[in-house]
Amino acid sequence: MQDFELLEEGLALMALGMGFVFVFLTVLVMVTTLMSLVLRRFAPEPSAPAATGARPPALARQDDALMAVIGAALHRYRQRHRHRR
Repeated sequence: MQDFELLEEGLALMALGMGFVFVFLTVLVMVTTLMSLVLRRFAPEPSAPAATGARPPALARQDDALMAVIGAALHRYRQRHRHRR
């Protein structure tokens, strides 16, 4: 009969633990939702994005130079490791 009582206590403890976790997660979701609503109400409006035209020439030159360096490094790597295949 002692095994049955031990099993009963274990099931009660499991139900209590699962109930506590369920309540905690429910409260966590509600608090997070409430915080989101409050922040949306009091947060400043985002500014309008800048015109999405072409990149400035300085950035384009940097990107071109970077692509050239990456291409050269890739070419050199492939030359050195070609015989290992």
